[in-house]
Amino acid sequence: MTSSTSINAAAAGQAVITAKSLRKLYFIRAAFSITWVILVALLAKTSATAASVLLVIYPVWDIVGTFLDIRANQGNSSSKLPQYINAAISTVTAVAAGIALQKGVPEALIVFGVWAIATGLIQFILGLHRRKVLGGQWPMIISGAQSVLAGASFIILAHDPTKGIASLGGYAAFGAFYYLLAAFRLSKTANTGA
Repeated sequence: MTSSTSINAAAAGQAVITAKSLRKLYFIRAAFSITWVILVALLAKTSATAASVLLVIYPVWDIVGTFLDIRANQGNSSSKLPQYINAAISTVTAVAAGIALQKGVPEALIVFGVWAIATGLIQFILGLHRRKVLGGQWPMIISGAQSVLAGASFIILAHDPTKGIASLGGYAAFGAFYYLLAAFRLSKTANTGA
């Protein structure tokens, strides 16, 4: 076995380990998003307090998910900086959303929209980077782009009286869909090393 072959084998082995970890994480993130959507649908219109808590919880969960993603990508140091930036943005968003809710739901929706744009861009860029190594990233690339568009829509429509925290449910539902799609797509890499 040449050194080039053993380097390629090691890289393929690391890709399989990373793909398995990401696949598991994507299933967990999808389950969280589905649960969040259900809770928003059940509680947002009847309890302002529950809706407010759910709005703040979503970016907090993104912080947790980001650190789990960093852990899953131990062998890939190039994706850590954008992930740390994502965690910082989500931390600021959770605090800013809590403060914005004191002024009103439209202000909180604007904060959420800015967050969706910023983290969507990061997700888009990471997906492009990871597809070269892992494959199975098209759902994450599309989801990142869609997040940017959704964020712009949240900002534009924030003061529409028919919009509220419940209107974020569709955003989270699409996120769950894309995480599931990516998890299933990563099955190929996780199971075959391809």
